[in-house]
This record gives sequence, C-alpha cells and structure tokens, in this order.
Amino acid sequence: MVPYMKKKHLKLLQLIFKRPVSANVQWREVESFLKEQGAVIKERGGSRVAIRIGDHVLHHHRPHPSPNMDKGAVAALRDYLENCGITPDGGKK
Repeated sequence: MVPYMKKKHLKLLQLIFKRPVSANVQWREVESFLKEQGAVIKERGGSRVAIRIGDHVLHHHRPHPSPNMDKGAVAALRDYLENCGITPDGGKK
C-alpha cells in the first residue's frame, strides 16, 4: 500500500477489484479517488467524462439517476486502473 493513499480510498479500490464485480460503487467516491491519484477529469457532452491518468484515457458515463455505477462500468474502470498501474495490493506503481 502506498503511504499517501487514504484508508477510504484503499477500501474503494479493493471494492472495485472485488470479484464478482460489485454493484455498490458510487461514482462520487470514484471521482474523489481518481483526483487524488492525479487524474484529470474533463466534462464531455451529456453525462460523459474523459478521465486521464498519464497517457491513459478512459471515456466514461456518469451514472444516473442512481449514484451507483453498473457492473460493466466498474469492470471497465478496474481494467483502466490496472493499465495505469493502480491496484489494491500495490497502490500506484
């Protein structure tokens, strides 16, 4: 674990990487976590956002009307974080 990662963000990261995929991941918590990891989140049309960490970009939809992300979005986020080197056992590489 990286020393600067907040405990609540580590728990969120563990939830994102949990198998089977969780449907209890709230977007606002993910957004806060991503910003702490240095992500730049840009607004796009409608509910779309572009998330950039380093050279990695993920185009994503904010969930609505529920604050929870669907399982497919959580799985895509997990793959993206893994590609960025952000995992629950290693933090940010």
